[in-house]
Amino acid sequence: MNSKVLVSIRVAAAPEHAFAVFTGEIGLWWRANPLFNFTPRSPGVLSFEPPGPDGRGGRLVEVLPDGKVFEIGEVRIWAPGERLVFGWRQATFAPGQETEVEVRFEAVGAETRVTVEHSGWDSVPAEHVARHGFPDLVFLQRHGEWWRALLVSMRARAS
Repeated sequence: MNSKVLVSIRVAAAPEHAFAVFTGEIGLWWRANPLFNFTPRSPGVLSFEPPGPDGRGGRLVEVLPDGKVFEIGEVRIWAPGERLVFGWRQATFAPGQETEVEVRFEAVGAETRVTVEHSGWDSVPAEHVARHGFPDLVFLQRHGEWWRALLVSMRARAS
């Protein structure tokens, strides 16, 4: 079974602009949720470090209030205006426990459909603190609601 969240929203912007806001302004539109903190010291400010010219080295990080940097995940695909894929882990994840976020940017007339697919939750046991004891379907629903709220915030920033 592949436990995942799938959320889409339309943004009144071109795909390239929506991608730029998602990646370059994430620290401005991201809204922390106490259920889904990355570290016990969260929330901090999120930012993407884009890959270098060779396509390697990008990552999503959270800069904590004390200045420490927590790496949430490495960027796996960075295709401006089209697609973004990155790893996602919390500080409490054991080795081998990692989820993946894929974000697609698709032109729909004068708008862009932004789709987030957050998969791999089956690698994180149901009793793990990150899942708060919720049954799989409840956890995924709550996580999906949060992603939807995040995309609404991103849409407001991009429009």
